[in-house]
Amino acid sequence: MAKRTQKKSNRKYVFVVGGVMSGVGKGVASSSIAKILQSRGYEVTSVKIDPYVNVDAGTMNPTEHGEVFVLDDGMECDQDMGNYERFLNRDLSSTNYMTTGSIYQSVITKERNLEFEGKQVEVVPRIPLEVIARLDKAALKNKAEIVITEIGGTVGEYENILFLEAVRMLKLRKHDDVVLVLVSFVPALGAGGTELKTKPTQHAVRSLNAVGLHPDFILGRAHIPLDKKRKEKLEFMCSLEKGNVISAPNVDNIYDVPINFEKDELGNKILLKFGLKPKKINMADWRELSLAVKSARKEIKIGIVGKYFGSGDFMLADSYISVIEAVKHAAYSEKVKPVIEWLDSIEYERRPASVRELSKYNGIIVPGGFGERGVEGKIAAIKYCRENKIPYFGLCYGMQLAVVEFARHAAKLKNANTAEIDPKSPHPVIDIMPDQKKNLEAKNFGATMRLGAYPALLKKNTIAFSAYGSGKISERHRHRYEVNPQYIERLEKSGIIFSGASPDGKLMEIMELDRKTHPFFVGTQFHPEFKSRPLHPHPLFKEFIKASIHQKPAR
Repeated sequence: MAKRTQKKSNRKYVFVVGGVMSGVGKGVASSSIAKILQSRGYEVTSVKIDPYVNVDAGTMNPTEHGEVFVLDDGMECDQDMGNYERFLNRDLSSTNYMTTGSIYQSVITKERNLEFEGKQVEVVPRIPLEVIARLDKAALKNKAEIVITEIGGTVGEYENILFLEAVRMLKLRKHDDVVLVLVSFVPALGAGGTELKTKPTQHAVRSLNAVGLHPDFILGRAHIPLDKKRKEKLEFMCSLEKGNVISAPNVDNIYDVPINFEKDELGNKILLKFGLKPKKINMADWRELSLAVKSARKEIKIGIVGKYFGSGDFMLADSYISVIEAVKHAAYSEKVKPVIEWLDSIEYERRPASVRELSKYNGIIVPGGFGERGVEGKIAAIKYCRENKIPYFGLCYGMQLAVVEFARHAAKLKNANTAEIDPKSPHPVIDIMPDQKKNLEAKNFGATMRLGAYPALLKKNTIAFSAYGSGKISERHRHRYEVNPQYIERLEKSGIIFSGASPDGKLMEIMELDRKTHPFFVGTQFHPEFKSRPLHPHPLFKEFIKASIHQKPAR
């Protein structure tokens, strides 16, 4: 009997690493490369590697690491995963994300289960081999022909050296199937800031050389486009083929980045490295998006009330990056330009009269969050929006606090609160569910979170049903506390409409006020921002923006 031969995989790998400094835009660069290759007819998936010992991003502080993004399967991950989903218009899973902690955890578990058959387990090659195995697993799950992998950190750091070793091993094994892209900062000196300096990038390339790697492409990040002389110098000093230094200047709109890369034909050059040809070239929808952004003239002011910025704090927009992008997606689809301003809820506690500034905005958002800090200021903002008929959109915590505000001032439940803030409240209208309470008391915090996508049923003749155009939805969650079932009837009699609920009717997913009495007052227990896409804005954000357009702010 003839021996069955295993079909050879033609899978290709693109690795994106950073040079000189962090924050150079590797995530957007990786997303853009993925979008470009997808537009050429290839099945593409994106993977993020975080060089942290954390097993996932769930315990990371948003002010230090940025937003914690949540996938359908409940994986808490880096915000770059959100960019991947937005650019590719694809839902990704936990197979597309890994950290140093998760890799070591997996290898140690295998060792404990005797999967190495008694052999000593060495960091090299076991850790890099586990990385490669996970990349292939992500490719199989997503049926991808090309895997784009962003390696966090900067070349030359200790933390990501084992991931670079994985690239070296894979390139040694499949030389023609691996492309390495270095995203490197090119600083500018001189009075006009036009004298671009290439030396830092040269040093970054030497750091890669020291671990046995050499970049195939360099994306030169600078505040202006790289000129011809700078490109030629980098090509010569870093031993790159002519044309493989790509200009990556600052842009006002991140969705212009793939179009900028295409000016240097990055997509065709990567495929040429792989010995591939485009199956098609179609970026018409992306170019239309770019045109819509540029042509938007009418401005609407959206205020985001939060606690991760303001006086005494470093304002970190990355804490709410998905909310910001969801607002932009919806606004551009309605041909308006959003002007987003950050409002510190703590100021409304220090100076209660300052809440009147909300009248200057077309719409107000209170996003998700945890903890007591700034809560009373948020409740004051919500009350002002409700009473003055300013479009309001509450996300997760923003919904819970809207329920608290309504309970106190409309349902007349004195001292109503969330049990997260006041466990002894006489009216805990927001509380943790009984089956989760025992885990919280045992400090088993991981078992108390509702994470990932859950279904919900919508009531007809509501804002929610009208927005979705469907009676059944699925949305992503990240929270512990819920609307207390004991108060639902009383709240409904006072005017709240719970327009979305879990299929068993126990968990309230969406609250709203009658559109006859308020132009838009909606809160969601889930995070709709996680499922918004530039070419497919989230329906609730679209409804919010539509209502905000018709709002006339005070001057």
